[in-house]
Amino acid sequence: MRPDQLSEFRVPSDAFLHPDGVRVAFVVTRMDLEEDEYVRDVWLWDGEASRQLTFAGADTSPRWSPDGATLAFLRKGPADDDRPQVALLPIGGGEAEIVTDFELGVQSFTWAPDGARIALVVSEYVDGFEDEDERSRAPRRIKDPSFRFDNRGWTYNKRSHIWILDVEERDTTQLTSGDFDEAEPQWSPDGATIAYLSAAHQERWMRPFNQVFTTPSTGGDPVAVTPMGVWGWSGYNHAGDLHVIGRVTSDFTLDPNPFQRIESDGSLTVLTDLDRNLMPGHPPGPLARPMFLDDGSCTVVLEDRGAQRVISIGSDGAVTDIHGGRRVITGWCPTDDGRGAVFTASAPDQPGEVYLWDGEQERQITTLNDEFRARTDLVLPQEFTFDSDGHEIHGWVLLPPGEEKVPLLFNIHGGPFTQYGWGFFDEFQIYVGAGYGVVAINPRGSSGYGLAHGEAPCGRWAEDVPPDMEDLSAAPYAAAALFPRLDVERKGIMGGSYGGLATVMVTSMDTSYLSAVAERGVYNWVSMAGTTDIPWFMYLHLKVDMPDGVDEIWRASPLARAHRINTPTLVLHSEGDYRCPTEQGQQLFGILYRAGVDTELVLFPPEEGHELSRSGKPKHRVERFEAILEWHARYLNP
Repeated sequence: MRPDQLSEFRVPSDAFLHPDGVRVAFVVTRMDLEEDEYVRDVWLWDGEASRQLTFAGADTSPRWSPDGATLAFLRKGPADDDRPQVALLPIGGGEAEIVTDFELGVQSFTWAPDGARIALVVSEYVDGFEDEDERSRAPRRIKDPSFRFDNRGWTYNKRSHIWILDVEERDTTQLTSGDFDEAEPQWSPDGATIAYLSAAHQERWMRPFNQVFTTPSTGGDPVAVTPMGVWGWSGYNHAGDLHVIGRVTSDFTLDPNPFQRIESDGSLTVLTDLDRNLMPGHPPGPLARPMFLDDGSCTVVLEDRGAQRVISIGSDGAVTDIHGGRRVITGWCPTDDGRGAVFTASAPDQPGEVYLWDGEQERQITTLNDEFRARTDLVLPQEFTFDSDGHEIHGWVLLPPGEEKVPLLFNIHGGPFTQYGWGFFDEFQIYVGAGYGVVAINPRGSSGYGLAHGEAPCGRWAEDVPPDMEDLSAAPYAAAALFPRLDVERKGIMGGSYGGLATVMVTSMDTSYLSAVAERGVYNWVSMAGTTDIPWFMYLHLKVDMPDGVDEIWRASPLARAHRINTPTLVLHSEGDYRCPTEQGQQLFGILYRAGVDTELVLFPPEEGHELSRSGKPKHRVERFEAILEWHARYLNP
């Protein structure tokens, strides 16, 4: 695969079953390199074939009305009016009608059970300015330390609240208000109550713990139905019992959240407490979340050893595997009786398709990527494990066709509490297509292998050799021992975010790497503490905070050991990165330059943030790949 082929594959998402159990609405996303934009349209499976349903190029989040007569979705305006609004399309015939007109658009929505109303999440300005010119001219008056958020921009002057749309009258009424944000509204089966999530406390910027609230859907005072904690989802089963994924806590933790039921007396009953993450994804898609069935059970996507599979959780807490395989299931929408489902999934050699499942067999109902796969030599990964200090570490190797030795390119994922896995990853395919043998592992600190594995590095990055760095340092040599085509004498290393941090840490300990690319990483925790959009993140992983423990915080910083590096290092960063702000990359570049290391700094413009490699402008994604490939080729001669 080549960088210029990014526009050739399509990704399906949001595959929702029609109430008739046959038709399916879903979104198809592709990149348009010429126009430098993402094209997203709603498609329809009618029981016999899939076809494109909308053609505006900016449509997402299709949701059937309860009677199936109307399809609601979000439609963005042209580039100069990029605000998603709710559109309604009569499925029996007619044109889509945009029925909302909010200044900042609609973030998400959900139908009421009777189909007469829709709950909306709407962001609004709270700074008192009348127009954008006045707002952009004035100085920003900031009262809280987390005043901006990556890919969302400035947040200090906005609040998100729940509104109700009357479908017939096209009128909207504000349901919640105040100085706090609300998210994830869920209707009770009788339509009388809405549950939602909110961090309604003054320390939310530094301690982002939240609660589940309920409020009458016709207006009234909200009631907190859980104590403060970490709550990722709430929703009702068909009988009206409210369920949650989360836990009561006042501590930062990586512990996977349990699935619980809120009893009539307000107590919580733990139904499952699995040592794996439910609802994987960043953020999780709507169909990775629990979907309730008539019998009170629910299905939910679970993350495990590089895969994402579907489990059922019974009303008694019994857990049953439903569907999976060596792939990543990104969304699952079952029939009410649980005897069938529609789902989206990707695999290493498959960017994604939509499938039907009848309880035993599955059937692919789209052919979105058949042509792309036919003209592209996509490579399947080979799985391997190795021992690191008594711990089994899991990884993959991708090799280009042939028998000759190839340079080894070691990739490190971000997070660190995420995972590489069995899904399609354009990066691996492009690097192996350029002639590299790709090595990727899930070291200690990754998700998908249990709490002990995930928490192992926490509080230990100030050590000479932290646990995850021990795993990462050993991985290329373990892989080369099992796959002799990997030329360990010609090896490069790269990673983004935590992967950027780890790239610097590893090359400061192992000077035999010939090439490195450090991207959007954390290199100086001391300055990161005052500039990141998630100021709580440092304590979660270092177990200390500023100003206490400043010496340990510096020792945990890759910059504290960057002077040992002699590997030529390309530093990539985006000027609009609020997660790991640009100064992180600038500091690394400066230290390497002063030390005489062959280095360059590539800065993408302010319109790009931390997610450039995943959702940045298509042309920037191509230019990023070109810079990475040119740098590694300069030193590794693939």
